[in-house]
Amino acid sequence: MRAITVVKVGGNEVDDSEWTARLAREIAASSGGTLVVHGGGKEVSDLQRTLGAEPEWREGLRVTTPEALRAVSMVLSGLVNKRLVAAIITAGAEAAGISGEDNGTLQAKPIMDGKLGRTGEITEVRPRLLMTLLESGITPVLSPVSRGTDGAALNVNADDASSAVASAVGAGRFLMVSNVPGVLKDGETIPEVTTGELEELISVGVASGGMIPKLRAAMRAATAGVNEVRIGDLGILNGTTSGTRIVA
Repeated sequence: MRAITVVKVGGNEVDDSEWTARLAREIAASSGGTLVVHGGGKEVSDLQRTLGAEPEWREGLRVTTPEALRAVSMVLSGLVNKRLVAAIITAGAEAAGISGEDNGTLQAKPIMDGKLGRTGEITEVRPRLLMTLLESGITPVLSPVSRGTDGAALNVNADDASSAVASAVGAGRFLMVSNVPGVLKDGETIPEVTTGELEELISVGVASGGMIPKLRAAMRAATAGVNEVRIGDLGILNGTTSGTRIVA
């Protein structure tokens, strides 16, 4: 098997059927082993509201009450996960959907001493199941819902989960794919961001909102030894666009 590519798919895109179909075609056309980690926060919030609960956020992270966790698990490990699996199979590749809970693949602990409820952070990746699928020519599609220290589920940010997975499986490439061409400054894509430039971009407001956790997760993967780390649109999967490369 050639070097593994970990593809993180943003939650704002996975409810767009045309975008998802294009993603699936690119994954099916790739010649190496590809592992997909996905978000789905937009649809989680929609389901919470449908169930009569307004999503709550603190310091940019979802407060995951027991009720919110049910919505997280239903959307991420169910609806979104199986939608992506179906799209990849339709595109002509083999795929199987799992969550971080399966076989204890993603181990996590509550973040901020439990002040955000069942919101967690990764403590360990156990890649055996992922590697078994990859070695069988099957694309793993991984929900970031993780196994907590008490054996129950924890809601983990998909950027952080995908970065940890890329490091754990020894990925050659880590591609964070969304609907933007990369990290933008004055409307232009920044070709490269180094460790020294990362916090400066955040402090001056060039990187803000959801781009901040993406950049930090990407930098962790680059620092851990992943050779090629990029943030960009679908074109970074086949090299038609370059996105922003993150360099440790």
